[in-house]
Amino acid sequence: MIDRLIDRIMELKNPTVVGLDPRLGMIPDHVKEAAYAKYGKTLEGAAEAFLQFNKAIIDAVCDLVPAVKPQIAMYETLGAAGMQAFIETVRYAKEKGMIVIGDIKRSDIASTAEAYATAHIGATDVEGDTFSAFDEDMITLNPYLGSDSIQPFFKTMRAFDRGMFVLCKTSNPGGGEFQDLLVDGMPLYEKVGLRIEAWGEEFRGKYGFSDVGAVVGATYPEQGVRLRALLPHTFFLVPGYGAQGATARDLAGCFNADGIGAIVNSSRGIIGAWQSAKYKERFTPEEFALASRAAVIDMQKDLWGALHA
Repeated sequence: MIDRLIDRIMELKNPTVVGLDPRLGMIPDHVKEAAYAKYGKTLEGAAEAFLQFNKAIIDAVCDLVPAVKPQIAMYETLGAAGMQAFIETVRYAKEKGMIVIGDIKRSDIASTAEAYATAHIGATDVEGDTFSAFDEDMITLNPYLGSDSIQPFFKTMRAFDRGMFVLCKTSNPGGGEFQDLLVDGMPLYEKVGLRIEAWGEEFRGKYGFSDVGAVVGATYPEQGVRLRALLPHTFFLVPGYGAQGATARDLAGCFNADGIGAIVNSSRGIIGAWQSAKYKERFTPEEFALASRAAVIDMQKDLWGALHA
């Protein structure tokens, strides 16, 4: 799986993933009004607005970025209708040739982990017929419960050519409360990183990277450099660029010298670009998807310049 992602990154010369994390406040009125005309101001109407907003952005950026990352919590706020919008967003992005990273951050005991794996990156057997419920290519996982909460995913990864990104050093301000604690003289996040590297040994692809990746926040550049050196075979998913304050130079250390090794997420900075001071004078609300495209192009230039300076 990781080879497919890297191939697409190299083809497009763009290590960007677009976070599809919609909220009603960032969806233009004309999209919401059309959705409410069909379903009313209901959960179903809001879910339709989410879906049409996502589809327009996917159409606008699918030739520029290799992947999208829908955050499932945003869709869960709308109940069953929201989950259907999540499923249809995943399906539409894949139809457009994009890789989908499901941001689900799941963690549980082995039997439950197996069920999560089946739901999100595998297929459910119904009396001899199989169905993919969510069908993401890769997912995010929380390792707090230990190895037996991660290893049940490996069988499904092999069978369906999928991948994962395990939380390691996150971008949020409070992450250090646990992640920075010293264990035998080493920060816990480094211990977790080394375990992620070990989990991935049997999943390495042609570029030397593993299908078992790590989430490493751009807001902690020194730690990113340290983890890049410690984890030579682990591909990074890097949040924190843009709206959370990290710059392209902050995250450059997450990459190898050849510019490979990570994919960088931007959510609000891209899907909410039409509302930002930088773009709202150039694009009307009806052109929100074009604003997102412009934001992607600007981000690509920023990243490429930092990585190939």
